[in-house]
Amino acid sequence: MPTPEPATATQLPTSSGQFPTALRFCLRDQTRNRLAGLLLVLFVPAWYLMMVTLAGHQPLDFKLFATGRVLHVDGGHLTLISAGLNSLTMISGFVVFDAVRTSLAFDRRLVHAGYRQPVLIGAKMLAVALITTAVAGYTALALLPFWLPSPSGWLTILAAFTAIALTYGALGLLLGVLVRSDLEGFFLIIMGSLMDTFLQNPLGNPIANKPVLEWFPSFGPMQFAVGGAFAHTALWGHLALGLLWAAGFATMGLAVFRHRTRRLTRVLSRA
Repeated sequence: MPTPEPATATQLPTSSGQFPTALRFCLRDQTRNRLAGLLLVLFVPAWYLMMVTLAGHQPLDFKLFATGRVLHVDGGHLTLISAGLNSLTMISGFVVFDAVRTSLAFDRRLVHAGYRQPVLIGAKMLAVALITTAVAGYTALALLPFWLPSPSGWLTILAAFTAIALTYGALGLLLGVLVRSDLEGFFLIIMGSLMDTFLQNPLGNPIANKPVLEWFPSFGPMQFAVGGAFAHTALWGHLALGLLWAAGFATMGLAVFRHRTRRLTRVLSRA
């Protein structure tokens, strides 16, 4: 029986066919993490239940910085928003970080074999957006058994959840191509997400209404969610602020990815 010939550059997909193939690889890498899927399905409702049980329904004061208005809100409902943001930061960050770390060597081989870097970069961006949006949608749906906000309020929460999921998905991408070990990445994601979202809730943080919180990634989504759910106010600028964080992390992560794959291509071409 004749031995199959090795694949050559001419057997690679055409430029128009490279993107669907690369996207399929990226989605496969980001959906095969069973632990992340288990956390999403089981941890999110359990986290909601535990947080609303601990918080109760005591009234809290929450400041909308865009309007300067102080809202008197249900502490349990506010904690549910904060809990949803917190779970999304960890799960989205973990999923993307793990996928990028495990596939980086394969991505390098694809570039060396002839795949165009812009194609891989575009595929990674779309894959991160699709996965994190789906995770945010599930997290928003899982909220409904514990609290039924108005339809417009729920859509506002969904948008805020999507923004924070995109932000930490982009952060996972950045850390995946930047740090040297899994432990470093997991530590940074856990500590960053806990500090970020915990500080936004006045139930656990007495200074949650201080301007310093404007410098945290979850500030914009939290303000947008609370404004829509409790004050029926659409703070679009704060939603855009959350998306700006996502764009910043993604830009840095993709720039590092492009540099590392290009550097390897040059090294191999000289060998």
